Amino acid sequence: MTPHVTVGMDESPESLAAALWAAEEASLLDVPLHLIHVEEWPVTAEVPVLSAESLVERYETLLRATADRVRDDRPGLDVTTEMARGRAPAELTAAANEAEVTVLGSRGLGGVVGFLIGSVSLAVVGRARRPVVLVRSGSASSGAGSGDPGSGSGSGIVLGVDIEQPCDPLLAFAFGEAARRDEELRIVHSWSPSPAYGYTVILDPGVGSGLGRKATEGLAEMVRPWRSKFPAVRVTEQAVVGPAAAALVDASRSAGLLVVGRRSRRSPVGPHLGHVAHAAIHHSPAPVAVVPFE
Repeated sequence: MTPHVTVGMDESPESLAAALWAAEEASLLDVPLHLIHVEEWPVTAEVPVLSAESLVERYETLLRATADRVRDDRPGLDVTTEMARGRAPAELTAAANEAEVTVLGSRGLGGVVGFLIGSVSLAVVGRARRPVVLVRSGSASSGAGSGDPGSGSGSGIVLGVDIEQPCDPLLAFAFGEAARRDEELRIVHSWSPSPAYGYTVILDPGVGSGLGRKATEGLAEMVRPWRSKFPAVRVTEQAVVGPAAAALVDASRSAGLLVVGRRSRRSPVGPHLGHVAHAAIHHSPAPVAVVPFE
């Protein structure tokens, strides 16, 4: 299949923000943009059941209007649209597995006719084999354009890594984004003393300094090959003490994009997100890219 960027569409402001962010990403990658809406029927008696014809017309109009908006903003960008039927998590996950990047609104209508609600987005993020970016309406975004729903004052890319885990796909994605966007990349590794140290760190500050130095050196060693591959990317590295989730959410407040990883592993209870990715998705004001890795 031809490389492309996919964006899930509904009628929410978050969906439009996602489409505009995805259009920029497609332009940077020089690939087509694919807009998809998954048709799911209302399931409660409280919501009037619309005819199939009116639903199709309603969302085809949405897709056409969004495609026209994107083409006006980015002349020359190849934009395609698709109406799909089925369960939104399954359909969007399948679409995400075929795309270079998939972009979703981080919140949706919250009603039964809108599919980009939290549970659906989390299901796609937890299952997709390719990167998924979640965008809020009014969130910080790199270069989305003044006045766009996804625009904001944030700039630069923040990447969270764990030096104890190989994460080449995560590093490749973040460095690639920084290179294409000509943005600074800030790489953050959070560490805490092992419980085995007990009160030693408090009684002997030199122990804490040594552990911090080891974390800093490990981070530099992890990043060094990627600095060589992307010599034009401006990179800063920071090893901080404390919970990773809090450090990354704090760093995201001034960022245009937060990049976190998700271990690709099967779970008997469904999609699995680590607590760091989960916190980032729910609390980062910037768009969040979740990149699966082994």
